[in-house]
Amino acid sequence: MATRLPTVEALELGGSSCSSGQSSERLKKTGRERKRLPAWFKTSLPVGKSQHKYNATMSSVKEHGLHTVCEEARCPNIHDCWGRGTATFMIAGDVCTRGCRFCAVDTAKNPPPLNPEEPSDLAGAIEKMGIEHAVITVVNRDDIPDGGASHYRKCIMAVHERCPEVGIEILCSDLDGNLESLRSLLEDLPIRVFAHNVECVPRLDNHVRDRRASFSQSLNILSEAKKIRPDLKTKTSIMVGLGETDSEVVEAMRKIRSCGVDMITLGQYLQPGGRHIPVERFPEPSQFADWDREAREMGFSAVASGPLVRSSYRAGLLWEESTGSEPVVTRESTGSAVSHLTFSRTNGGQTI
Repeated sequence: MATRLPTVEALELGGSSCSSGQSSERLKKTGRERKRLPAWFKTSLPVGKSQHKYNATMSSVKEHGLHTVCEEARCPNIHDCWGRGTATFMIAGDVCTRGCRFCAVDTAKNPPPLNPEEPSDLAGAIEKMGIEHAVITVVNRDDIPDGGASHYRKCIMAVHERCPEVGIEILCSDLDGNLESLRSLLEDLPIRVFAHNVECVPRLDNHVRDRRASFSQSLNILSEAKKIRPDLKTKTSIMVGLGETDSEVVEAMRKIRSCGVDMITLGQYLQPGGRHIPVERFPEPSQFADWDREAREMGFSAVASGPLVRSSYRAGLLWEESTGSEPVVTRESTGSAVSHLTFSRTNGGQTI
């Protein structure tokens, strides 16, 4: 499922829609009982040209009254990504037909109708922000026969027509496993990356995800996307801290890589609210670095692994890495992603 992943700030409880004081107090108690964040949950701000780019992007967003997932999810990497010309937008509304237990997005069986003006509005927003790489993520729309595929396509085509120089990445739903919808979406679609998140290790599907989603169905979507468009880079993401073991993460990565997926991100799950799955553990940065090494040894062409990594982390740079550029984890690191890689600027080589 494509989602606004919870972040550090999202751990703070806001106002409650519960009508009784007792329910409100229960939610506050649940919030107090959540695990405390480890000391390594911090990131540094960009400087120089990156900071200038971030300031310009933020000014444009405020001036034009634009909205991005980056802001609404209070992503800890917003300075880094905006400072490098990448931003994430969610389309097809803000209500999902799935009810995954990790996700902060509202859910309903019959969400509001799709907005026919959204393709034009999205293209205008991306043009005004002046970004170089746009991640377009979606909510599941199981209420629509094609799962929303035709709408997603209209949005992407509108962006490409208005801003042909902008690289586009779609973080797609599983389209309820409908391969015909997937084919109609991807045929001649002007994108760089097709992404779909497996979310968690297979054993935890029933605990974490909606009953209509599964690791195997997600792998099938990723595999078919590569068959339909072998020219595209494919990408997925795993959240950890949900009850999986270290070895299960490695085995999940092996299964993902066996389907030809090019790029992978791994990040820490954080509980967005009192009714969501609690965090089971906080793997240390050294473990994320080990997973980074494992993924590279498996043959993934681009990897971002770290406590504060999210599925769209440095998306534009990650695409560049998958085409042979320097690994994102060694490019002016802010601490969100970690690795055993070292980079030598004198000879351009990476070593583990």
